[in-house]
Amino acid sequence: MNTQKNVQVVKDFFTAMGSSDRQGLLALTSEDLEWIIPGENWPLAGTHRGHAGLEDLLLRASEKMETSVMEFHEYVAQGDRVLIVGFAKGKIKATNRTWEDDWVFAITVRNGKLTNIREYIDTQALARACEMDAGSRP
Repeated sequence: MNTQKNVQVVKDFFTAMGSSDRQGLLALTSEDLEWIIPGENWPLAGTHRGHAGLEDLLLRASEKMETSVMEFHEYVAQGDRVLIVGFAKGKIKATNRTWEDDWVFAITVRNGKLTNIREYIDTQALARACEMDAGSRP
């Protein structure tokens, strides 16, 4: 698959994610997908595998956080890799604290499906937004 098609597959994936199109997401990801989100002390960190891992991750994300802005600034593609540079902001529901994040997603596309997603994000900003104030209940 050429790089332009790989970029389009990635764009289609984020469009499906933004519209909560479960079937579209599953159609665009391999059954052995691996999505790695670095960090500690925030609910989405970890390695998420397969369609079940994708569905669990998206469910947790919708339960735990709201994203108010998601901007895609640049797509860089070479071979089966697509890098996306962007910005997001939102809030953690449990704490009502906001976060801002300049991010890069490194995505591998093989045979028209996403096989690996690696996020490079501001894990400290997200962990801070998850911190409860003294005297607050989780």
